Amino acid sequence: MVKYPGTYNARRDNLEDFWKPLFGYTHGIMLVDVFYENVSRAKMEGTLLETHERDENVVLEFRPSYGELMHVACLWSRWSAPGEPDLLSFAAITDESPPEVAAAGHDRCIIPIKEEHVDAWLNPDASDLAAQYAILDDRDGPYYEHRLAA
Repeated sequence: MVKYPGTYNARRDNLEDFWKPLFGYTHGIMLVDVFYENVSRAKMEGTLLETHERDENVVLEFRPSYGELMHVACLWSRWSAPGEPDLLSFAAITDESPPEVAAAGHDRCIIPIKEEHVDAWLNPDASDLAAQYAILDDRDGPYYEHRLAA
């Protein structure tokens, strides 16, 4: 059994708090053509929770409408503790959802950065976090199509 999976989401509004030891230091890119999110059926259907006997979780598959790989901004680390195996971790940076993801019932979304920013993202300058935020702000803005995951 794996105690910690090593994959996480790093909220953009928490990059200089919990993620401070990594933001500006150990950046990565994840190539993604599809991602999945757990949402409540009531939110997905846009109905009141009271209209459901019980709210159930559903998994939605999101794909960018342009069909290409997204370069998702990430942070990585190796966490060590005495007497414990090292934890290699990787966190995709998330921000508020675009309207179509929010309408499907999820309030967070991964941040795809533009290909022209990949080198700068992978070679961050910790003394210039404003440049890192500028990369996250100048993101690719695909429209995400979604469907129930199989």
